[in-house]
Amino acid sequence: MITLSNEKQTSTQISEEEKIQVIVQHWIRILKIKLGWIHEFDKLVVNYVSPFIYTVFMFDIFRSASKLINTFAGHTNIVRSIDYSTFDNCQFICSGSYDNTVRVCDVDNNKQIQSSNGYLYSVRFVKFSSYHYHNRRQNVICFSSNDNTIRFWDFKHNKQLQIFNEHTDGVNGIEFSSFNGDRYLCSGSFDNTIRLWDVETSKSLHVFNGHKYSIECVDISPLQSNNKNNNNNKMNNIGVIGGNGYTICSGSSDKTIRILDIETTKQFNVFKGHDNYVISVKYGSNELLNTILSGSSDKSVRL
Repeated sequence: MITLSNEKQTSTQISEEEKIQVIVQHWIRILKIKLGWIHEFDKLVVNYVSPFIYTVFMFDIFRSASKLINTFAGHTNIVRSIDYSTFDNCQFICSGSYDNTVRVCDVDNNKQIQSSNGYLYSVRFVKFSSYHYHNRRQNVICFSSNDNTIRFWDFKHNKQLQIFNEHTDGVNGIEFSSFNGDRYLCSGSFDNTIRLWDVETSKSLHVFNGHKYSIECVDISPLQSNNKNNNNNKMNNIGVIGGNGYTICSGSSDKTIRILDIETTKQFNVFKGHDNYVISVKYGSNELLNTILSGSSDKSVRL
């Protein structure tokens, strides 16, 4: 026999467990009907993002009772970017900071294992290179800097491998290609250009122009579903690099987002509407396929 007290307790438990799911489903339902301003995202940004972060935090965000797992301290200035990856079944976080260093933390052992030293300029964006790991068995971090360069650092042996130095001003956002096994890299710079690089040959393949002011961020469209079962390291023999159907999106201090066709090297579209710098862009996936998300200094998130 179920008592009234038990019924209330069960009802309360279900309500707590389904809170997050209900919220997510609500957002998805709205997004299917209307793509535009999502004020809920504004609240998230205002309430949970601090403009000055000096340490890297890890949160367990998918449980109803979220909690702080660990804090990696050590940087002495703003942490500009972070990335996560696994090498040889070990979990790593890398971070780039305005203290001119890149630091690597071992997640499993909760400790910092490496730090780059000797750089004279701030580090802006960091990315683990899966290309180096899968093709050369190297543990490598790619990072951009205010010294106009992009560098590849083997953090296991604390050795610099490559330098891309054809930008004429500081380099901001960097992103590896989703196709051809992450062989290609795009970068955005304060010199108002976007460059596409071949990581294997260390050559600059193309310079994209169009933005009036500095490029703050870049992203490359996700791997196409019809290519998931193919060998990603094999060229598809279409055009210059086999990037048929893939695009680059870029956000700029000129308040616009531009879409660039990798295959034709032509500008595909321009999105206007933000009232300030566009400092973050991301291609959507799953329910947000064919959607670009953007964050701006105007305190808004747009889709």
